[in-house]
Amino acid sequence: MSKPRARDLGLPFPGTPGPFNAITDVPGVRVGFTTLTDPAKRMRTGVTAVIPRPDKDRPRPVWAGFHAFNGNGEMTGVHWVNDAGYFLGPVLITNTHGIGACHHGAVEWMIRTYEAHFREDDAWAMPIVAETYDGTLNDINALHVKPEHAIAALDGATSGVVAEGSVGGGNGMIAYEFKAGTGTSSRRIDIGGETYTVAALVQANFGIRPWFTVLGVPVGEEMPERRMRETETGSIIVILATDAPLSDALLRNLAKRAALGIGRSGTAGGNSSGDIFLAFSVADDMVDSVYAGPVITRRSLNWDVLDPLYQAAVEAVDESVINAIVQGEDVGTVKPKGKVCPGIDTEALKAVMAKYGRLKPPTAG
Repeated sequence: MSKPRARDLGLPFPGTPGPFNAITDVPGVRVGFTTLTDPAKRMRTGVTAVIPRPDKDRPRPVWAGFHAFNGNGEMTGVHWVNDAGYFLGPVLITNTHGIGACHHGAVEWMIRTYEAHFREDDAWAMPIVAETYDGTLNDINALHVKPEHAIAALDGATSGVVAEGSVGGGNGMIAYEFKAGTGTSSRRIDIGGETYTVAALVQANFGIRPWFTVLGVPVGEEMPERRMRETETGSIIVILATDAPLSDALLRNLAKRAALGIGRSGTAGGNSSGDIFLAFSVADDMVDSVYAGPVITRRSLNWDVLDPLYQAAVEAVDESVINAIVQGEDVGTVKPKGKVCPGIDTEALKAVMAKYGRLKPPTAG
């Protein structure tokens, strides 16, 4: 059973979330997980899948932008995102040594899902697969993640409520020396008389305890017990989704705002951290450029009106990180053997927030 989310604890995050307060509030976006846990095999890992569009037979472009705030990590397919401003197919997140298996599985899934595209066209698959390191809580060198696990996560992707914490690729992850993993949040904003959604999904595996702040409160200083490490050795992947029409240049700018979002919880962007961000828009649904003719017409919001969107993205990323952390429970370590990664004590967290006058009565998440 999942624990209360950050808003349910009474943490007064700003902004107006969508109905699920999740990346699935963006129309058409689906999320799936394969979670692999077996203490006997020192296994605590998995795969998270994000499918941007409900397309079939032939994939349709998803306009996108990419930013590496700190590049000690991997996200495949982003060279093409930088050049063309779009990608085709799904996004997967796993552990560092699972990149190849997930790429293989995603290619197999794409060939099956877009059967006509690959049968009739001179087509190739270039899925996006990202990672963070789970070797403290998982025997990462055992290569537990297989192609079939990526396929299962993709096949199981749904809209609606998104699980958080120790699920999917987030199963073995640690943030600010607390058990963390997968987190998500969304915001609704009005621009030019239209309502848009921007949402985040994170795989949080970064930060050290003394840095940790929640809504400006120095939680890490107030909760110093049961520390795991002295230096930053983790990473975070952020996926931002929106239904606002944006050019690929503006989507790159949106992706950059994820750095401000993770900074709100205190990280300085450690040297060993892979802080890698992808933003995509589901607006302007159109066929692949192969079938589009010589001129492509696209819409984009004026860059002069984007401040509310940028602010919403920062807020959604920040809340996603805290949502990942508050779901955590105590987990034994694999390396070094015999220690325990603590889940945050949410009652103690509430007491700290109340001490600083930053707690309100719980509301629906």
